[in-house]
Amino acid sequence: MIASKAERESLCQYLLKQKEVCFDTETTSLNPFQAQLCGISFAYNANEAYYVHIPDDAPELAQEVVDDFRAVFEAEEIVKIAQNIKYDMLVLRKYNLELKGPLFDTMIAHYLLSPEGKHGMDAMSEDYLNYTPISFKSLTGKEKDKAKDNLFLQVPVEKRVDYAAEDADITLQLKQFFTPQLQEGGVQPLMDELEMPLVRVLADMEANGVKVNTETLGELSDILGNESQQIEKRIYELAGKEFNIASPKQLGVILFEEMKLVEKPKKTKTGQYATGEEILSKLAREHEICALILEFRELNKLKSTYVDALPELIDAEGLIHTSYRQAVAATGRLSSTNPNLQNIPIRTSRGKEIRKAFVPRQEDHVILAVDYSQIELRIMAGFAKDAHMIEAFKNGEDIHRATAAKVFKVSPEEVDSDMRRKAKTANFGIIYGISAFGLAERLNIPRGEASSIIKAYFEEFPAVKTYMDKVVNDARESGYVETIMNRRRYLRDINSRNATVRGFAERNAINAPIQGSAADIIKKAMINIHDWMSQQDLKSKMIMQVHDELVFDVHKEELELVKTQVIRMMQEAVPFEVPLEVEAGVGQNWLEAH
Repeated sequence: MIASKAERESLCQYLLKQKEVCFDTETTSLNPFQAQLCGISFAYNANEAYYVHIPDDAPELAQEVVDDFRAVFEAEEIVKIAQNIKYDMLVLRKYNLELKGPLFDTMIAHYLLSPEGKHGMDAMSEDYLNYTPISFKSLTGKEKDKAKDNLFLQVPVEKRVDYAAEDADITLQLKQFFTPQLQEGGVQPLMDELEMPLVRVLADMEANGVKVNTETLGELSDILGNESQQIEKRIYELAGKEFNIASPKQLGVILFEEMKLVEKPKKTKTGQYATGEEILSKLAREHEICALILEFRELNKLKSTYVDALPELIDAEGLIHTSYRQAVAATGRLSSTNPNLQNIPIRTSRGKEIRKAFVPRQEDHVILAVDYSQIELRIMAGFAKDAHMIEAFKNGEDIHRATAAKVFKVSPEEVDSDMRRKAKTANFGIIYGISAFGLAERLNIPRGEASSIIKAYFEEFPAVKTYMDKVVNDARESGYVETIMNRRRYLRDINSRNATVRGFAERNAINAPIQGSAADIIKKAMINIHDWMSQQDLKSKMIMQVHDELVFDVHKEELELVKTQVIRMMQEAVPFEVPLEVEAGVGQNWLEAH
């Protein structure tokens, strides 16, 4: 354990002589914006580590400790290694320190090598180093993600030393284990040029936060509550009695025993009637009560998950700081938590209303939302090298109208709204390897008609079919598929004898390169935009990434400059045969801008 100023200075001198240093912060909370630093561990040789202790009764010493190692953290030539390094970066920022030089995150390295694996340090240590580290639970009696804040401070100091030092040592050993694998797996450039630079971008976005208007949320909560009550009343009228709508058991009895909506209703493994969304959606076409139950569920979910929950996440400045997660979605897409921005509903009018609450932080700012238009279809057209599709995109045609004209063999002028709707569903469904059964379900049409649409589609766009077959066949041989930036998705079941399991892997083989490439492209755009905004020293900030959309809090004087440059950088993020189009909107809130 390193406790004195002299010991810290001595360790710092040793660290400055290294090419790479592994470190880990010990804090009072998993939330980096609330966490206080209570120790830092360092390692630069395997099986050797140092824990720098900050006394519990002198938290003000944390700044002094950080300053003592500032030269190491700011050394441009030293590689900084950590597990989930973004968290440590955000904690150190509270002490006015920016990590400089190259970064290496073992969590992200493993994510690139094994996207669907477990990326926690303990699991990786057991899998690759054949070593079980001291767990947080054995130290505190609680799982880390369920632990209360300040729990670490209740652990005796001598026990903290072994736990914290071991974390740095194990992380260093994992780095040494993964480095040659990144090279062999062909994902080292993806690590160096995309994922690690993105860590800095995400840290900035999280720190920037998003302003949320609580009054708007309060009004929306009242509206949703009133609507929910009205629907509840009508459900009771139709059922002829009151019951707990949220109880699947009671609901099943009402619908299938008392109202007898179906002769032979499906049951779950536990013997209850199945009342999931899929079942109710089919029945909703004929039975008002089922449509109302779905609506009731949607209203209550919006109210509890977002409208009433968001205010609890707002800090003293009126900002929400979501946490972006790089190592969750196997496709390469980002996810977010507290709140999950990616899941804020946009398909329903009520869901969209939530976006009204996301506002600029100051009166002289506006919200700018810039969204890739049909990026996955454009990627598919480019990968398949389909001349018809590429031509339609280059000419700025309505791709769904153009597809409908081909599939239904009419002129573009003769395409009606129903034809376009079917073509649009087919366009997006094909990317996901949709079957005639799936298309029929989605469009509510006979399976024979769906089959004809898919057949006509592949006749008119033969290059798409050729591409899809080739991707699946290549995956059978290599065991994986790749994106535009060589992100790999391993498909262990691609040669399975079980047709259902194999079919799922085949659909992934078609979809993963497209979805993953869309993720690569927006990530590259984010890095370029972030670098440009930093160099320009703008008042405007990039504040959110949601699916194919970037959202900015822009100073009005900088609006034209930021808008023009963001559009250009998103369109030019990667060289691609099909033009990558974006749509930009400006408003006083996110809904207006989108």
